[in-house]
Amino acid sequence: MFRRLFWFVAGISTGVWATTKVNRAVRRLSPDGLAATAADRALELGGRARQFAIDVRAGMTEREAELGDVLGIDGRPGPEPEPHRAVQPVNRPQITYRGHVRSRVHPQDHQQKEGH
Repeated sequence: MFRRLFWFVAGISTGVWATTKVNRAVRRLSPDGLAATAADRALELGGRARQFAIDVRAGMTEREAELGDVLGIDGRPGPEPEPHRAVQPVNRPQITYRGHVRSRVHPQDHQQKEGH
């Protein structure tokens, strides 16, 4: 009699356990469950991306400080650089190429024909 009662209770326990597992799987695989899972994972991914960006900025700041120390730059704005002055073209020497003398040609020396 105890043997039958043991197997009866074991069968009921197994049935309850299996039913619970199946119901959880059905809820998880329903459209609402999939949407909730996707939303949770998207929020988690966004948080990780935000933390990565914060870590990158901190690393950049640290590395810039290290480079500033090595190069002797203190990070404060210095004097304004001199304005850029245009360089005047220089007359270049002629080039000898297989016995022929050719001069270097500058792009402004070329004139386009009409229609080209």
